[in-house]
Formats: sequence, structure tokens, C-alpha cells
Amino acid sequence: MEHLKPFTNSELNNILNKRLKETKFGEHILLLPDFSNIYEQLLKLDVSYVIFGIKEDVGVFANYGNTGTSKAWDAAINILLNVQSNAYTHAEKVVILGHLEFDSYQEKLKKLDQNKKKDIQKARKKVSKIDESVAYLVSQIVSAGKIPIIIGGGHNNAYGNIKGTSLALKKAINAVNFDAHHDFRAEEGRHSGNGFSYAYAEGFLKNYFVFGLHENYTSDTSFKTLKKLKKIQYSTFESMMIRRDTNFDIEMENASNHVSDKPFGLEIDCDAIQNIPSSAMTPSGFSTNKARAFVHYFGKQEQVSYLHICEADPTREQSTQVGKLISYLITDFIRARETF
Repeated sequence: MEHLKPFTNSELNNILNKRLKETKFGEHILLLPDFSNIYEQLLKLDVSYVIFGIKEDVGVFANYGNTGTSKAWDAAINILLNVQSNAYTHAEKVVILGHLEFDSYQEKLKKLDQNKKKDIQKARKKVSKIDESVAYLVSQIVSAGKIPIIIGGGHNNAYGNIKGTSLALKKAINAVNFDAHHDFRAEEGRHSGNGFSYAYAEGFLKNYFVFGLHENYTSDTSFKTLKKLKKIQYSTFESMMIRRDTNFDIEMENASNHVSDKPFGLEIDCDAIQNIPSSAMTPSGFSTNKARAFVHYFGKQEQVSYLHICEADPTREQSTQVGKLISYLITDFIRARETF
């Protein structure tokens, strides 16, 4: 398919750091032998998870954010393939598919100015094109009975994940979003801040739970809008971690009650994790261990249909740390599902 760059044995061998008396995750994963029909190939394989990346910054740019999310895939795959393969990591259940690449869009982005409305509109049109590729690939994976694990890009890709899953299952799905922001902004042209609102308006998303909204960065109008919509619920970071009006475990249960009665998407925005390089990095957020616990909790839910880890923006100095974080979240998710 257009924009998909398959992951090859040559790339795998270049990344793997083999050590005597050890086996690495990348030594046991599978690669597709043929990309002419991804759905048919996946049907033949005894695997449960299909991992792919999305290398784009267009959605973040179109939302007036800081670019860099296109780098998350490379940071993640370099670490993931070199974690230990053992009874806890289940590498044999994984296909590494490759990544969606949008080089021409990324090049055009360099010539656009966020201060010009026309340039923002140009970027938003490109996001709609990215949506098509993401939705199609996700639908192929879900139709084949596998769980997509999607890495990188902006949170605009939640729309493609939800739409693709919904089309494959032929019904609306739910979603839980671990995020400092609701990403339910106005339908003003596609960007990283309105993936869920578009999916909701178009009938692909039914119940939606935002976990950990930051009260300082959610407008009064947004709170009023969210409260009006019965299908949308949320908890705030401050209510759990600062005022202690409620707690993390109770809110996870509330979120589960809202979304887990039918197929749902698990969305993890790295903006919600304290001091992790991301498009909207925060000094006050959930710890990495809380994020891991969240992924584990929802990974154990029978109806979880995909995992999406987005908005990470690895700098050269912190690429390894971002790669480790994403790798932990991926392996936590797989471990949860393989042991329940």
C-alpha cells in the first residue's frame, strides 16, 4: 500500500545487538514475507500483535504544536528489538510490519508558516490524507483478527485508529485516552487536537473517557461541552494527584466501566507523562510507572482492540529514554494480554 515502508530483515540485522547466551526480542518477532495483501498474510500467521509506526509531524503542526513526533518510531524500534526475549516478553506473538512514511508531506511542512492561516489549512488537508492511510492499515490488521500497536506521530492519528477499527468491526467503538488534553476540539479541519471529535461526529466513536485532563489547559467552554455529552466522561489530573478527591485506581475502574463493555481503543499520549520529551512536555504529570500501570490495567481488558502511543518527541540526547519508555509500554501491554 502507498506510504507503507515494510520493515526488512536487513534493517532488523542492523539494529540487533546480539550477545552470547542471550536472545533479544528482535530474534523472535516475525516479518511479513509478502506485502501485496497484508490482510491475507496476517490471516496465515499465528500471531496476536502487529506493530507499526507513523512518521509524521503534520497533525501537530496543524494544531500549532511543536514538531518532532515523526522521530518516535525510530527511537522505539531501536530499543524494542534489543530488549530481552524471555517468558515475560512473548516476542513470538509479534509481527513488526514497518512504518507509514510521509516524506513529501514532511518536506512541504518545512516551507509552511504556522502564523499564516492558509498554511495551516494546507497542513490540515494533508492530515486528512494521512487519516486515509492510517484507517486503511488499521482496518486490515483488525479484520485479520490481530491487535495493532501503533507508535509515533501526533494524536491526530487517533481518528484513523478509531475509524479503521470501527470499519473492520462494522460498528462504533469506544476509546480511553490517557492524556493531559481532551483532543475534542472543533471540527475546523483535521489536526492533532480533534481526532476524537471527528470520530465521534462521524459515528465511529461511541463512548469516550479522557483520563487525567489538566485543569489549567482545558477551557471553561471545553468543560461545559464535555459535561453536556453523556457519552463522554473524564477525570482530571488534579482531582487524583493533587487534591486527592479521588484516586488513580478508582478512576481507572470508572473509565473501564465506561468503555470496556464493547471493543475500545487504548490511547496513550506522552504529553501526560512527567518530563517525557513530547509535543507539549509537562513538568507536572503522571509518572512513567503510572503510565505503565494504566497500560497493564487496560491491556487485560478482553475487548481492547488496539494500543496507540503518540506525541513523543525524542531529542537526540533523549532518544534512548523515549525508546525505553515506549518499549516498556508495548511489552507491558503484551504481557498483560498474554497472562490474563
